[in-house]
Amino acid sequence: MIQQLLELPAHLRERLARALESGLLGPPYGEPALRSALGTQMGVDGLCETLRQFESRGITGPAVALALDVATRAAARVDRPDLVWSGPEVPGLHARDTRRVYEELVGLALHSIWVSTYAYYDGPQAFKTLANRMDEMPGMQVTMLLNIQRRPADVSAADELVLRFADRFWKKDWPGDRQPGVFYDPRSLELETLGGILHAKAVVTDEEVAFVTSANLTEAAFDRNIEIGVLSRDRPLAASLARHFQALIDQSLLRPLPPG
Repeated sequence: MIQQLLELPAHLRERLARALESGLLGPPYGEPALRSALGTQMGVDGLCETLRQFESRGITGPAVALALDVATRAAARVDRPDLVWSGPEVPGLHARDTRRVYEELVGLALHSIWVSTYAYYDGPQAFKTLANRMDEMPGMQVTMLLNIQRRPADVSAADELVLRFADRFWKKDWPGDRQPGVFYDPRSLELETLGGILHAKAVVTDEEVAFVTSANLTEAAFDRNIEIGVLSRDRPLAASLARHFQALIDQSLLRPLPPG
């Protein structure tokens, strides 16, 4: 029940806790009173019902406020995110390195890996660490999201472009014995309309660690370009990113690449 309360923005969660603690907000938890306490016109019907469920179980408003405070303090103890850089080193400034972070995350994953990238070059080198980890951990689930790009003046059918990409990827680019699940955004192959592309660059491991970066899986992006990313060990954030990717697949907004 408390999950809905924890998903409130921090400032609204704080206002709610103080209103419950002081008695400013209490049973029967009407919508006008809750809106007034939060200082917002947002829909609060679900929050009202949650508070009523607490009350029906004998959990008072001040007890809910205490639980919110404890949960907020626990969340604050989560490791702060790290900035991760590619490019020239700056004397006197410490920064995590893009290549090292990527290889550490992939090399230590135990259960699952999501990798999303817009571009890659030298597939055998780009995917070497990932393929090796898959061979080491046979039960690990690996999902890759890749962009398939239509070249200028190429009017081939979308299905033909996908089969061409798949043939090249499995025969030349993927270096491992096991194959990951690979998905692409079909909008990038549309001819008649202005489609979108898969431009996200991210890694999620074990739904515990998330690395979101401007860097593609290329030597230039890892070592030479000025790229920036954020490495977070916030589990709810990592799980949320993985769930969003999975929802795109479940709703067929991302489609599977034919296996090799």
